[in-house]
Amino acid sequence: MLLSAAAVHAATGSAPAAAATTTPQDLPDDGLHYSLGFGAFVAPKYSGSSDNHVVPAPLFGVRYDRYFIGTVPDANVPFGVGAYLYRDNTVRVGVAVSADLVKPRKSSDDARLTGMPDIERTARATLFASYNLDWVSVVGAATQDIGGKDQGATATLDLLGKYRPTEQLTLTAGPGVTWGSSQNNQTFYGVTAEDSAHSGLAEYTPGSGLAAIRFSVGAMYQLDKRWTLGARIGATHLPGDVGDSPIVEKKNQMTYGVFTNYSF
Repeated sequence: MLLSAAAVHAATGSAPAAAATTTPQDLPDDGLHYSLGFGAFVAPKYSGSSDNHVVPAPLFGVRYDRYFIGTVPDANVPFGVGAYLYRDNTVRVGVAVSADLVKPRKSSDDARLTGMPDIERTARATLFASYNLDWVSVVGAATQDIGGKDQGATATLDLLGKYRPTEQLTLTAGPGVTWGSSQNNQTFYGVTAEDSAHSGLAEYTPGSGLAAIRFSVGAMYQLDKRWTLGARIGATHLPGDVGDSPIVEKKNQMTYGVFTNYSF
């Protein structure tokens, strides 16, 4: 399988790097491979929102040898272009360049954001690595805004346990954390003096630090050699300076999703 429903929030731009993750998938043999799928997710309108919306998520992937275009479960990249620098049955290391599909946040998302600027889409460079055994995966990634939209850097680390009650069904569960740079946290959770004057929200300047603590549970069912069905539930807590932001209405947030995928 080339791709699955990775990084729901990242895919929609609603909460960069604060996403429910998926277990890295087995890579097919070298050569040209394709994957197509579709998912639908219920997610917060933006990171910290008390309101949810339904997000359609088309899934697509192409891989040739070590190069890929599309979703990268190893890196929680929803749609990117990149390459594996190293890979074997246990360890994978790679790089990718990706872009937001929609704006991460709009002032029209909620009345409390009136007067706040939209957060624009940007491009990111990602370095990722994963360590995979039959019963556990450790996935880490570091990203940097390269689109000049003041979204700084993030780093994520996730630990996912795996259990196969049957040959077709794989269950996963585990915790994860996201760290955000001061620039990233300021853009997504800060309120400048100018923003405060326009919005009425209190001026606020978060520093660098933890931007999310999460736990996810998922299931994937292999219908046959090509078709896969999946579901995922993710719970995210916005801690510390991030959670105390006047932009945040709800520190504890949930994301639900289902998806199907066809590989050929």
